[in-house]
Amino acid sequence: MEYIIRQASRQELDILVDWATKEGWNPGIDDAEVFWKTDPEGFVALEVGGKMIGGGSIVSYSGKFGFMGFFMVKPEFRSKGWGTKLWYWRRDKLLSRLDKGAPIGMDGVFVMQPFYAKGGFVFSHRDLRMEGIGTTMSFSEKVVQVNANDFDKINGFDLNVFGYNRKAFIEGWLSIKSGKAFKYVERGEVKGYGMVRKCQKGYKVGPLFAESYDIANELFKAMSSVAHCEAIYLDVPEINTDGMELAKNYNLKECFGCARMYYNQAPKLPYNKIFGVTSFELG
Repeated sequence: MEYIIRQASRQELDILVDWATKEGWNPGIDDAEVFWKTDPEGFVALEVGGKMIGGGSIVSYSGKFGFMGFFMVKPEFRSKGWGTKLWYWRRDKLLSRLDKGAPIGMDGVFVMQPFYAKGGFVFSHRDLRMEGIGTTMSFSEKVVQVNANDFDKINGFDLNVFGYNRKAFIEGWLSIKSGKAFKYVERGEVKGYGMVRKCQKGYKVGPLFAESYDIANELFKAMSSVAHCEAIYLDVPEINTDGMELAKNYNLKECFGCARMYYNQAPKLPYNKIFGVTSFELG
């Protein structure tokens, strides 16, 4: 059967988001627009017989770092080899978009780890989705809502934690109308920030980057207040023991998880400052 793998359109990204919702991945209601503006060439579609049956993301951060996500094939086309063709095409296409030797990250479901390992990805750690109920709480006066004048400082802080410049993404992400972003400021310096956004179910926190447990705690209290009486999710790198302790202290329970894996040399990141990853789709 004839097939083609090609760049996806903006409308087809919406289809991927809809499929992700049906898979139970619970994307944010405004994620697609930010994802697209971050890298319009970073989404692909698998077409068979003139119909889109699969797709995924292959986002490049200025050629220095890539991320693969949104890997999906419609259920009726699974276990027929289409996913393998799509996945390897995506990997190779993303490599061609990156500087030589640049790493690629991904958060893959645990059962697919052997497949990804065959494709050259090496396991780093587990990112665990922790679920609870948002509660209104008082928080430090050093925690304030982010505005457009903060973007440069936030991006500078993010660069030191995420490891790569993603200014276009940050500006879009922090401007999501269905969410709120908070920063922790001490002596005029940003010491942490977080974003909480409305999803198909409840709210997701991501990222939650902070210099210390106490700072992350104050930021989480602010974001939990936004999600008052609704489900709240935090995707914690398991290797950050303080992050796991934070989740435990708010009675968040593991409900899902992914294996963070890398192709080429894994970046050396300050995981002690990563209390919540940004997203499983774009890193």
